[in-house]
Amino acid sequence: MASESAIDAAGRLSGPVTLATLADSRTALNTLGSAARLDLSHVTELDTAGAWLIARHLARAQAEGRSVSLDGASAAQTLLLQKVTEALPPARRPTKRRVHHDAGDDLERFGAGISAYGASLGASIGFFGQVIAAMGRVVIHPSRLRGTALVHHMHQAGLNAVPIVALMGFLIGIVLAFQGATQLQQFGAEVFVVDLIAISILRELGILLTAIIVAGRSASAFTAAIGSMKMREEIDAMRVLGLDPIDLLVLPRILALIFLLPVLGFIANMAGLLGGGLMAWVELGISPGMFRTQLLASTDVSHALVGLSKAPVFALIIGIVGCHQGLQVRGNTESLGNQTSKSVVIAIFMVIVVDALFSVFFAIWGV
Repeated sequence: MASESAIDAAGRLSGPVTLATLADSRTALNTLGSAARLDLSHVTELDTAGAWLIARHLARAQAEGRSVSLDGASAAQTLLLQKVTEALPPARRPTKRRVHHDAGDDLERFGAGISAYGASLGASIGFFGQVIAAMGRVVIHPSRLRGTALVHHMHQAGLNAVPIVALMGFLIGIVLAFQGATQLQQFGAEVFVVDLIAISILRELGILLTAIIVAGRSASAFTAAIGSMKMREEIDAMRVLGLDPIDLLVLPRILALIFLLPVLGFIANMAGLLGGGLMAWVELGISPGMFRTQLLASTDVSHALVGLSKAPVFALIIGIVGCHQGLQVRGNTESLGNQTSKSVVIAIFMVIVVDALFSVFFAIWGV
C-alpha cells in the first residue's frame, strides 16, 4: 500500500502524489494555506492525477492574486506539470455583477439590434445579387438549369397549392359580396357590389392573399429542406465537389415560384369572382347573367393585369427569403426551427410592404 503524502511547515510535499493518494495529497496541499513556496524534492512518485492536483493548486493561487514558486521538481515532473497545466481549461474571470436597468442598457440593446438588422440586411442583399447573377448565367447558358428539379418544385410549390388557393379565393369572394351587400343595400346600390368584388379581388386581394398563403407554405418548406441539408453538411459537400448550391438548390425553387405564382393568382381571382357571384345571387338576387354583364361592363382587364404584374416580384421575395434563411441554419434543430419561423414572418412582412409600395406606385402613375 502506498504511503500517504504529507507536507511540512517549509512547504515540502513528500511521498507519492498519485491517483491512489489523491485525497491525502489534496488535504496536504490545503494545509499549505497562503505559503509562497511548494517544494517537490521529496515527492517519490508523481502521475497525471497528482500533477493535475498540483497544477490546480497553482492556478487557484494565481487566480487569488498569489504567486507560489515551485521548487525541487525533477525534469520529468516539470515536463508533466507543464503538459497538465497547458491542458487545464482557462480560469473563469469573475464578472462584475450588473445592476438591473443600468443606464445605457436600453441604448446598448437598441444599438445591438440595429447592428444585427444591418448585418442581416447586407447578407440578404448579397444573396439577392448571387441569385440574380445565377439567373443571368442560366439565360446565357440554359443547360445550367436543372429541369428535373424545376418541374419537381413547380409541382410541390405550385400545383399542390391549387386547392387551398382556390378555396381561399372562393371564401374571400363570399365575404366581400356579403359585406358589400350589407352596406350598399342601405343606399339602393346593390348592383355596384359587382364592381366592389371585381376590383378588390382582381387588383388587390387575389394576388396578395395568394402570395401570403404561398409565403407561409413554400418559404417554410424551402427553409426546412435547405436547412436540413445544411445540418447534414450536404451543402458543404457540394462546394467541395465544385457544385454551386445556388444553381442546384436555390434557382429551381425561385423559378418555380416565378412561373406558377401568376397562375395561382389567376385561379384565386376566378374562384373569388365565382364566390362573389354566388353570394350576390343568393343575397341580392343578382343572377349569374346580370353579374357577368355588369362585370364586363364596369371592369377593365387592366385591373387583372395590375394585380398579376405583382406576382413575379412576390415570388422572387418569397423564394429568396425562404432559401436564404435555410442557408443560415446552424448545426442543430433549434436553429432550424427558428430560421423556419423567421422565414415565414419575413416573407409575409416583405410581401405586404412591397404590395403597399406597388399601390403607391400605381396611384402616382394613375394606373
